[in-house]
Order: sequence, then structure tokens, then C-alpha cells
Amino acid sequence: MPIRIQSDLPAKVELEEENIFVMDESRALSQDFRELRIVILNLMPIKQDTELQLLRALSNTPLQIDVTFLQMESHVSKNTSASHIKKFYQTFSEIKNKKFDGLIITGAPVEKLDFEEVNYWEELSTVMEWSKKHVTSTLHICWGAQAGLYYHYGVKKEILEKKLSGVYRHKVMNRKEPLVRGFDDFFMAPHSRYTQASQEDILNNHDLIVLADSNEAGIYLAISKDGKKIFVMGHPEYDRLTLGLEYKRDLEKGLTDVDMPINYYPDNDCNRKPVLSWRSHANNLYTNWLNYYVYQNTPYEWQ
Repeated sequence: MPIRIQSDLPAKVELEEENIFVMDESRALSQDFRELRIVILNLMPIKQDTELQLLRALSNTPLQIDVTFLQMESHVSKNTSASHIKKFYQTFSEIKNKKFDGLIITGAPVEKLDFEEVNYWEELSTVMEWSKKHVTSTLHICWGAQAGLYYHYGVKKEILEKKLSGVYRHKVMNRKEPLVRGFDDFFMAPHSRYTQASQEDILNNHDLIVLADSNEAGIYLAISKDGKKIFVMGHPEYDRLTLGLEYKRDLEKGLTDVDMPINYYPDNDCNRKPVLSWRSHANNLYTNWLNYYVYQNTPYEWQ
């Protein structure tokens, strides 16, 4: 089934070229069933890239999805045009009285700041509190996962010695949870971050279940016992080239605390095409979230 988006969203053209079924608003109005309403709080700097990546990931399901993009009113994006934001994004004030089946909170390039130092932290805290009664299940990604763990459970954030960047091997820890249904015993997933949520705090919290971890990258997946809060420490939505583009931008900035992404370029040659080794499990993750934690738990009509 298709993803419902605005007809002139730039990502629509590329999705159609990839043979992904997208439906614009005018056609969706003629449908006679309720689609899943998903709101994406996009905190990434280059928003168009993240829009495309997440829409591509959400497309691998038989469910019809109506996507709303959300911005922070207390923050002005420096890397995405104001016209794009104004045209395709809503503010929390505009959606706060609505209810959604799912919420995705993305990563953000603010890891080295204390949470309270982030200029939109108060507003983000309001959104996370609002999600408890207005959203069936929330998927937190990378810094969004660290922020969610800190807000909901007081899990501390730790700064790493250098940037963790690459595609790492992870082990499934708890097969009884539907979120990892269909996963292999081991799978690959991308990470790109300077910090990590305290593994000790996560393991000592009785409301959190760890579903996958890595010897090199640490805990990758954790979930609350009620399934309403899911935390993904990496970037399963990344496409083939994203880590490479980040690496080359870091080099251009003269940063010295970054290494070539691990397990990414063939023979560690950054001039060669990166190996795409995580797409199938990433798609499975998003599909399982939508099916088992959103669709099967959400009411047909929100009260």
C-alpha cells in the first residue's frame, strides 16, 4: 500500500523512480478506510535527505500511511530552506490537539551539548510528554533515542573518545519481542555519533528490554515493556552513501576526531562504492514497528 504525502514534496519524484507507491492528498481523499497517521519530528540538518530515507523505509509494508512532518518552533534550521520548511512542515502548536498512531523522533547534530543546553529541549520535552497520551508508539533514532531515554528514564549520556562511525555487527538478544521478528542471529547496522546512552543505566532499568547489541557499538535496540517507546541507537534509515558524505564533510571541516567509517568501503578505499549491508534488516525493523506496535495496538477511532 502507498505512503500518503503532499503531491509536491521533492522526495515524491525519487520515490516514484524507485517504484515505491506514493499517493498524493487528492487521491487519498477518495479512499474508504483509515490509514495510519505517522508524524515525523525531523531534527536532522539536511531534512530532505532524511525525508527520503524515512519514507523509503516506511514504504515496505502493506499498510497505508499518512505522513506529517513536524518541526521545532524554537529552532531555525540552517541547512534546509525556510520555504521548504514552511511548505511541508507543521509546528507542534498546529498538531498538539490531534492524535497519531506513530511518532518518529530523528537524530540531531547536538550530541556534545547537555540536553538542557539544546535550544529546543523544552519544546522537545513537551512533545515527548504529549506523546504519552496522543501517540500509540514512538520510535526514537540515534540522538532522539538518547534524548528519549534521558527524558523518560533519566538515562545519562556519555561522550565517546572519538566519533563512532561505520556499519557494525549486532546480535539479537530477545527473539520473543516482535520488533526483531524475522531478524538473523547477527545483523549489520550503521552508527554515526559522538555519544552513547549509558548501558549501565539501560540494563538497570526494569522497564527497558534490550533487543540487540554490538561488541563494538554497544546497545542498539531497546524497548519499553509496553512497546510504546522504542529506542534505536544507530541510523537504520541511512542510505548507501550517507556515512561517506558525513565522513567527507567532517574532513573538509578539518575535524581530527573522526576515522574512516568501519566496515563500509571495500578495502577501506573511500573512492570505491560503499557496501550496502543493512537495508533488509532496517526495512524489517520499520515494518515490524508499524505492524506490531502501531497497527495492531492503535484504536480505529481515537477518542
